[in-house]
Amino acid sequence: MTRIGFAPGVYDLFHIGHLNILREARRHCDRLIAGVTSDDLVERLKGRPPVVPLAERLQIVESLRCVDMAVVESEEDKLKTWERVGFDVIFKGDDWRGTPKWNELERRFAKVGVEVVYFPYTLHTSSSLLRGCLELLARTGTPEIPSAQLPEPLDQEGGQEQQVGRQQGAVDGKEDLLAAQA
Repeated sequence: MTRIGFAPGVYDLFHIGHLNILREARRHCDRLIAGVTSDDLVERLKGRPPVVPLAERLQIVESLRCVDMAVVESEEDKLKTWERVGFDVIFKGDDWRGTPKWNELERRFAKVGVEVVYFPYTLHTSSSLLRGCLELLARTGTPEIPSAQLPEPLDQEGGQEQQVGRQQGAVDGKEDLLAAQA
């Protein structure tokens, strides 16, 4: 029997934590379906739209080798998604483990035979952290980063190599002269 896995997520500002969960999920099932949360649902749940639009997030996720299919997740109730999509196991980051929402989902999924599997959350990277950095930059403006200072104008580029070549030739000439005198 084919074990179908489901990995729901917003997948906004796609990063290594998303990739880690999807890769690990694929190792635990025969077929992996990724549920990409719709823009409307993200806005309802988080109070703001995602940075990356749904069509682009879907393209990114479905292009991964570890994902067999990506579907739009527009229902807040994961059991309604299960009825529509059909899966045997659902995967989530362990930052959700023990939350009231997922404790309830675990009970409801157990009644229909769906296993809930948690994978380690990537602490150093998150879409919320990335979004916060982008918002900070937007508020303060892009910082002035001085350009690298070139030692010479570009129209004289290569001059140093020519000078080094001349110096090397002079050294070689002196070595030849010293060798002849010895």
